[in-house]
Amino acid sequence: MTHTPTPLPCLVFLEAGDDEPFTTDEIIASCAQVRRSTVTRLIRNHQKDLKAFGKVGFEIRALEESATGQKEKLYHLNEQQATLLITYLRNTEPVKAFKRALVREFYAMRAEIARFKALRTEGKPQRRSLTDMIRDNPNHSKWDYKLYTDLAYKAAFGKTAAQIKKDRAPGSDRRTLDLLTADELEAYQKQEAAIAGLYAVGIDYETTKAVFLRKGSAAE
Repeated sequence: MTHTPTPLPCLVFLEAGDDEPFTTDEIIASCAQVRRSTVTRLIRNHQKDLKAFGKVGFEIRALEESATGQKEKLYHLNEQQATLLITYLRNTEPVKAFKRALVREFYAMRAEIARFKALRTEGKPQRRSLTDMIRDNPNHSKWDYKLYTDLAYKAAFGKTAAQIKKDRAPGSDRRTLDLLTADELEAYQKQEAAIAGLYAVGIDYETTKAVFLRKGSAAE
């Protein structure tokens, strides 16, 4: 009999500003088509083995179906931990399909992280250039760098740096740039480069703002 794989949800996640992708016991149970209690029991029984590959993370979240505010623990497992845990499951067709999909998603997430880091490295000279131009302008205001940075964020995403940070990592001390995906970082850098170009030829902030916030960006 031919096995038809169950459509898989997003399998691998990344906390804002972190570079350690993970999956959860809930995802493993759903995609491997086993009881979640079976997966959590395996995690508890093999804590020592799993901790050899790092701390076993978790979050406490409210049960959606609970009217009394009951909460549950959701385990976070990194790639090595998840791979090891799956070896403790019976090698059924759903488990084998899940293994293949999980490997692909962890690989894709690592590629995303590497691309983000490369873009950050490439963007640093550009950011120094804008910073230096503002610093060397004898008529600059102490607020200019924030104004131009927020303009780049708003041109790219329709929100300021503070608004993005509030949405994604409230209370965190991480920089907003580190909360973006690689695609978002590339979009931001594109806007910042165009803004820096106008600043270099003496275009004032209000004019630049009018250009970039008029139905999208001039750099589109």
